[in-house]
Amino acid sequence: MPELPDLQVFSHNLTKLFKGKILEKIDIKVAQKLNVAEAKLKEALEGSRLDKVIRVGKELQFEFDNGHVLATHLMLHGQLHMFDKDNAHKFTIVEMFFEGGKGLALADFQKAAAPTLDPQKLDTPDALDFDEKYLEEKLNKTKSPVKTVLMDQKVLRGIGNAYADEILYDARLSPFSASNKIPADKVKQLAKSIKKVLEDSEKQILKNNPDIISGEFRDFMLVHQPKKKQTPAGETIHQKPVGSRKTYYTDSQELFS
Repeated sequence: MPELPDLQVFSHNLTKLFKGKILEKIDIKVAQKLNVAEAKLKEALEGSRLDKVIRVGKELQFEFDNGHVLATHLMLHGQLHMFDKDNAHKFTIVEMFFEGGKGLALADFQKAAAPTLDPQKLDTPDALDFDEKYLEEKLNKTKSPVKTVLMDQKVLRGIGNAYADEILYDARLSPFSASNKIPADKVKQLAKSIKKVLEDSEKQILKNNPDIISGEFRDFMLVHQPKKKQTPAGETIHQKPVGSRKTYYTDSQELFS
């Protein structure tokens, strides 16, 4: 599943590709998760000009000049595909036809990717826009493993399984630590690691796949590497679930319980 750094890059590249272009036509091929009638969606968006594409949590939001927004959540297997004039991509959920013949398709063989017109704005802070005090307060309220809290989209938006592992490795904090047992100095380090890992990862993706609008590039990751037994520093990578999610960690990460 694409996470915050992936989606940051996608939003940048999609804006570069479609900014200022009129959406001439939009078709919904799978409407089961659409929050409005297709006719209402078409009325709201067709003929409007795209201002930009932004990332909000784990969503990509297409902002149009008439004030309407189309949000897309890729879920686990959703993919975005460019096409010229005709969309031939299988498992299409939504297809958008922009002026000049260029189009964009959202596809998902599981039919789980979800389009939403004018999504509700949430108060939950983004993983790139929070303060240390907020994080400390959230951690102090629960005994849940710290990795579970990091992935909770009602606590911080944008972090998923892979980047939670990378963040906790950078902070030298065990993913199994009870959140309310983590001392203040480690919470401070964790807050720094969240922003550092996410921002550095975005740079790595842009460096290696500058035009990417879909998929994942994770070769640079240090610990969330299912096919590797050691980190670049030579530490043994262990794998054990936190809840239902496979978790990769090392003995260098301190456990608080």
